[in-house]
Amino acid sequence: MGEKKVDLFEPAYLRLYKEKKLNEKIELLYKKLLSCDICPRKCKVNRMEGEKGYCKTGVKTMVSSFGPHFGEESPLVGYSGSGTIFFTYCNLGCLFCQNYDISHLGYGEEVDEKDLALIMLKLKKMGCHNINFVTPTHMIPQILKALSFAIEGGLDLPLVYNTGGYDSVETLRILKGIFDIYMPDFKYFDPKVAKKYSNAEDYPLVVKEALKEMHTQVGDLVIDEKGIAKRGLLIRHLVLPENLAGTKDAMRFISEELSPNSYVNVMEQYRPEFKAKNFPILNRRITKDEFLSAIKMAKDAGLLRLDGLF
Repeated sequence: MGEKKVDLFEPAYLRLYKEKKLNEKIELLYKKLLSCDICPRKCKVNRMEGEKGYCKTGVKTMVSSFGPHFGEESPLVGYSGSGTIFFTYCNLGCLFCQNYDISHLGYGEEVDEKDLALIMLKLKKMGCHNINFVTPTHMIPQILKALSFAIEGGLDLPLVYNTGGYDSVETLRILKGIFDIYMPDFKYFDPKVAKKYSNAEDYPLVVKEALKEMHTQVGDLVIDEKGIAKRGLLIRHLVLPENLAGTKDAMRFISEELSPNSYVNVMEQYRPEFKAKNFPILNRRITKDEFLSAIKMAKDAGLLRLDGLF
């Protein structure tokens, strides 16, 4: 099952903008901030008035950093990098987060929507292949508003929704036609593990429904003749010590419930960060055998498009 090829490409959001439907989505999302249920936590705080829930974020957008990124998956990086924008805070609570200074400690600065649009345009000017929103779930209304300004400034790159996978299907349905590439994590299959290490017992149920919705919207990953991703679903799965992530079940779900042609990055870069040292089972890197076993699980499930391995 090789990669699909495309010759001509126009980002999906440009059609919505031309049809004057983008503003309708922006209005719907900002209304959700009045009693916030943007994500599955449904904190019901009024973020428009500065109230903050689990994600510690009001109505202002917070950005920790941005720039061309060359450490992402090869179809995103290409030869000029992925234009990443790292948002501050998160709607998950992963105790081993490798970006804990951003997600837990709140490193970053507030920017308004026009400034965020200028960041997107700057990344385009730098030659990036896409605009990659990292941890966007809690910032979606602001991102879409900024997008409308960026389109007016000439933005025409694919948009990447780079998420931890803890996303509301209701919100994702509003986003239909906006994001060309969905790149969610599939962190856990066991609710008890998700509760213990990310404070999200419903994560396995939520992520499976989110993955189905994302795949329905954009399908399998489409890569052009230059090896650059243009549209589709790219799934990340971080291998954890002692198979805490439930790799076998996760890979089977992807293959059977989504598509055996799914593009999956089985990642070996786990390292004990933040509060992982408080849990002996997490206080080590994975072994080579654990990683090779995870790859075998993916292949045994029928997945052939594994990042870096085909």
